[in-house]
Amino acid sequence: MKLEGGCYCGAVRYEAEGEPLLQAQCHCRECQFITGGSPNMFVVMPGDGFKYTKGAPKQFARKDLEKPVTREFCAECGTHVVTRPQRPVVVVKVGTLDNPAQITPQIAIFTIDKQPFHHIPEGMPSFERMPAR
Repeated sequence: MKLEGGCYCGAVRYEAEGEPLLQAQCHCRECQFITGGSPNMFVVMPGDGFKYTKGAPKQFARKDLEKPVTREFCAECGTHVVTRPQRPVVVVKVGTLDNPAQITPQIAIFTIDKQPFHHIPEGMPSFERMPAR
């Protein structure tokens, strides 16, 4: 699968190639901060198949956490494009895809932090935290 996307203002563009490793929606509090309150829709892609084709993102990682993720975002418009955990994968934000309909979240994670106004589709497997691998 080949995914293409970028930020809201167009300053940052990317391509991600490979088989999606996970398509999900996350309800954790950290994601709620990043999205402005809603669940975070994402697709995990192999890290070696991801590259920026235009611009360079700004990066942020919390210094107070033992194993922080690195969040990459556009320095111009602030769009959160990807998250890089401490594994060789890239967590691509579905809203940044040129064609978000290419991705259909299959599970809901960190529902322990779910807000009353969050929606989980009927029949979607849900997990209070991350499911076991």
